[in-house]
Amino acid sequence: MHTTGESGAPQPGEGEHATLAATEVFVAHRNLLFTVAYEMLGSAADADDVLQETWLRWVGVEAAHVEDPRAYLVRITTRQALNRLRSAKRRREAYVGAWLPEPLLTAPDVAADVELAESVSMGLMVVLETLTPTERAVFVLREAFGLGYDEIAAAVEKSPAAVHQIAHRARRHVEARRPRRAVTAREAKAAVEAFRRALKTRDLQGLLDVLAPDVVAISDGGGIKQATPRPVIGADKVARFMVRGLARHDVAITVEPTAINGSPALAMHVDGHLDGVIAMRVEDGRITGLYFVRNPNKLTHIDTETPLTLR
Repeated sequence: MHTTGESGAPQPGEGEHATLAATEVFVAHRNLLFTVAYEMLGSAADADDVLQETWLRWVGVEAAHVEDPRAYLVRITTRQALNRLRSAKRRREAYVGAWLPEPLLTAPDVAADVELAESVSMGLMVVLETLTPTERAVFVLREAFGLGYDEIAAAVEKSPAAVHQIAHRARRHVEARRPRRAVTAREAKAAVEAFRRALKTRDLQGLLDVLAPDVVAISDGGGIKQATPRPVIGADKVARFMVRGLARHDVAITVEPTAINGSPALAMHVDGHLDGVIAMRVEDGRITGLYFVRNPNKLTHIDTETPLTLR
């Protein structure tokens, strides 16, 4: 309801003032909430839906009763993301071929924050897919955002003691599968550029030089675009797979550098249209993981949006 001020112009009513105040708080924490949801779900589209659901619940809350808006919003976001993650697990079992997280076009400040870049890296996001929904929520809130056990317990509706055990189990699981050490942005950029040059010139030896002997390549076409149904393992097989794939097309193909999930990556265009992105995991100067996303439904954020700033 509007009231009329001295100037005669309509003035916001009490309810609208509350909504405006709630909006300001939500917007102030939106990047953080999106990152929490994305790291839990691996899908920007699902993360956007979770934020919409969080917003609808937030505006219905009496703000005076909320002691810590940030913690409250994280709690709502976590619970909504958990609900989606549990149903997504079932959907992904019916997914055609390998499932990879939806890539994010990220701003330079994300790469500059080493811990943030690692927490959203494609390599780690793939590892997080092997956790249970609750383990993933606890790991993300504890390891990526440093939340206390009491705060996480409220978000996942477990006791602090149970959360402590879950966090230990999830951390041990992830540490056994993540890179031994984080590489610098310069090291990652050098490896990706060497790969791009070799790919551009179809230089098989150049690819072998930058690929680790046990490199694993995973491609995701979602049943819409051609992709390998299973991972390709080994430098020779991966190099030949990439060169052979490019040679098959009687079209103009360009491969340009970009930043995906906080790390150097490549964007592949066919006849001027985005065809896929290649994110990479780099260890000791060589590429140990290739994540090739071609599913067009997962490229909408890459093709239409400006780079994201997280947190």
